[in-house]
Amino acid sequence: MSAFAEQLIIWHDQHGRHHLPWQKNRDPYAIWLSEIMLQQTQVNMVIPYYARFMQKFPTISSLAQAPLDAVLSLWSGLGYYARARNLHVTARKVMHHYQGQFPCTREAIQHLPGIGRSTAAAIAVFAFGQCEAILDGNVKRILARYFGISGFPGETKTQNLLWKKAEESLPIHHQNGKIETYTQALMDLGTAVCTRRAPLCKACPLQSECVALKENRVDQLPTTKPRKPLPQKETTFLLLMQQQNILLEQRPAPGIWGELWCPPEIGIGIDVITYCQHNLNIEVRALIELPILDHQFTHFKLRIHPQLLQVTSSESLATLPKFIWTKPSDALAKGIPAPVRKLLKQTFLSKFSPYRI
Repeated sequence: MSAFAEQLIIWHDQHGRHHLPWQKNRDPYAIWLSEIMLQQTQVNMVIPYYARFMQKFPTISSLAQAPLDAVLSLWSGLGYYARARNLHVTARKVMHHYQGQFPCTREAIQHLPGIGRSTAAAIAVFAFGQCEAILDGNVKRILARYFGISGFPGETKTQNLLWKKAEESLPIHHQNGKIETYTQALMDLGTAVCTRRAPLCKACPLQSECVALKENRVDQLPTTKPRKPLPQKETTFLLLMQQQNILLEQRPAPGIWGELWCPPEIGIGIDVITYCQHNLNIEVRALIELPILDHQFTHFKLRIHPQLLQVTSSESLATLPKFIWTKPSDALAKGIPAPVRKLLKQTFLSKFSPYRI
């Protein structure tokens, strides 16, 4: 066994995490769910979502049989909603193509929707005890510092070198839970010790051989991606009120917030009243333009201009697909994006709002 792996395994016994909810068994469904939720999301935020999800959908069969809207509703607020859609698709695929049995090899797991090489490897390790290398953001940072690897990890050349080091560093003798312990130790070290900012190098079990520490380059590795200013987009949300209800539209599957429920959206500068007449077949009366709401995605910033409108006639709207009238409080139980949730609470559910419903 390499000194790298051995030191991590010893360290984890005393300092690693041992009581995360998904560590209680080898259920591939529970492990798969946790790994998907942990993509781009911190553990502390994932834990309550994971608990609610497992309570509602305790098996892959129950998830496969659930309507997508119920899945998105439980996911609401966790972000990166393509993960939830892929979970739903994958659950159905496992039921139909694998007779309900989650595939047990990294290669087969990797062919399922929404699962890349590193996530597939983690599932194979924790669910089936297979000796596979992972390479998530934490591991890239550890390996780049330990081996002194320069270059942005997202570049093909650098990533290939990191994969090579990840595979070479695996414990050779992986029986008796060593591969699971080693893999969890990598994750825990990156979360608690070898952090992006202010790493605790004095507490690191790898400090004696860490190239970055020896060469005083810890704050320089891994090499950061050249930053470009995020582009900003603008849009208008139409908050349409009729009696005690508001209008929501289910967005198309591709794109941002696919299949989530949002207020109807139009471009900046479009005449709202004319749009409602011609596109929604309803008559409206403008009430007020609400405060601007800013939301940031990974690749761009979105500035939302909400407009509150009173519907005066909507006889033909009921025939339009993908639209529902709902109370704002009921809307919160549906699959809605975080900025829409915030907007509805501020506008209709705050005790300080003059438009409280």
